[in-house]
Amino acid sequence: MEAYKVWVRKNRDLVRSLESLANGVTWILPERFANSEIAPEAVYALLGIVSSVNQHIIETPNDGHSLASKEQSIPWALVVSILKDVEAVVEVAAQHFVGDDRKWGFLAVTEAVKACVRLAAFRESGYRMLLQGGEVENEEEDVLEDNQGVKTNGVPVIYPVNGHSQNGHWITSDGPDGKPGIISKSLEGRAVAALNRFGQNAKMLSDPTWMSRLQPSPVPPAVMEIEKPTFATIWSSKGVSGRLFMLGEAVHIFRPLVYVLLIRKFGIKSWTPWLVSLAVELASLGIHSHATDLNHRAGRVHQLSSAERDELKRRKMMWALYVMRDPFFASYTRRHLEKAEKALNPVPLIGFITGKLVELLEGAQSRYTY
Repeated sequence: MEAYKVWVRKNRDLVRSLESLANGVTWILPERFANSEIAPEAVYALLGIVSSVNQHIIETPNDGHSLASKEQSIPWALVVSILKDVEAVVEVAAQHFVGDDRKWGFLAVTEAVKACVRLAAFRESGYRMLLQGGEVENEEEDVLEDNQGVKTNGVPVIYPVNGHSQNGHWITSDGPDGKPGIISKSLEGRAVAALNRFGQNAKMLSDPTWMSRLQPSPVPPAVMEIEKPTFATIWSSKGVSGRLFMLGEAVHIFRPLVYVLLIRKFGIKSWTPWLVSLAVELASLGIHSHATDLNHRAGRVHQLSSAERDELKRRKMMWALYVMRDPFFASYTRRHLEKAEKALNPVPLIGFITGKLVELLEGAQSRYTY
């Protein structure tokens, strides 16, 4: 296994090219969306799992050194990706053996497992926003401000370790003759203090008695352990905005499960699952937006990272997929696709491409996992 990991890391570009080629070929396989054809879907899922494992190998550092906050026993992002591919096979197999109406029970169980895994990933990440449904780890630093209002982008402002603040100055033990000294927080005061300390150090190093006292000793590198915030910490310290953020993310995590359960109860042709799913989607984004507004109004230090802002944009773009779901697709989208196919069918090459595209769209619409 280690040899395979080394080979994937060395040939990452080749691996990605082969994966893209194989995934593209599976889309044009004959009977790609036939109800009785489980093999093509299994091949496609297997390729997806292999691709996810390879991506995880590439993104995982091979030196074995990482911060304590990034050490985790289970790679949740990889588990979510694998479950996503397995769910497609579960749907095809259930559709083949028990029929279209009874397959939703199996899909509901799969969605429940995915929701639990995403909740675990949400907790493991320190209750940060899930990126792409948990398939991508949220490792980007938050934009923070220190107690003095200085923006640090996650990098702390370093003050004297052995000092404390008094009347806008730092009192340390680095003064002349080892006595406590006062360092101003201003730029000029800190510069003067640094020059004085440099002079004292140079004076001590020039003294042979001080040089004889210097004993070289290996100093182990300091290991920074970053403690992840717990549920109780965020719930108590973040106030209303933090609680709204967690609520919005929980709503987003459970939305697919709610959608499948409603389809199982009312049927795929009912408008109830479609409308409720869209309402839950809007509610999740509305809660996130309201939490962000509360942070800005209260002058809180936490801001969304660029990856989290992109994730919110991605979730809004996903609303376009609602036109591909029944009953909207059956009522409106399919009619326009058929008109476009008939209009472009006489045109050489373009008519063939259009027909294949319509076939793929209709086939993908027939599968919940797509």
